[in-house]
Amino acid sequence: QVQLVESGGGLVQAGGSLRLSCANQGRPSSTFSMGWFRQAPGKEREFVAGISRNGVVTDYDDAVKGRFTTSRNNAKNILYLQMSSLKPEDTAIYYCAFTANGQNYYVTKNRNLYDYWGQGTQVTVSS
Repeated sequence: QVQLVESGGGLVQAGGSLRLSCANQGRPSSTFSMGWFRQAPGKEREFVAGISRNGVVTDYDDAVKGRFTTSRNNAKNILYLQMSSLKPEDTAIYYCAFTANGQNYYVTKNRNLYDYWGQGTQVTVSS
């Protein structure tokens, strides 16, 4: 089965940067639309960024637009989230997710449409 593993989280001061990675260590290794979500204590899991199967279409939540960039390396089956100008309100557990909808230009913000999830990586931004 698909097994998504996130890495790259940690503690950073406000204004700093982190790059998260998500790798599929299971099977199949096919490329599909993927997304990043985050969940802070006491809050619902929310959409952060998404990218289509072919990498052409991306979408971002307004709270991170202009600061975060998602990309993918399909040859290595790795998804990235480059985070810059981090703010304390970015503190959360970050999850990558995978949808079996394989249309080339498909991206969705709806967490209920994602089929597989990683275990998450903690990002903490200090004041």
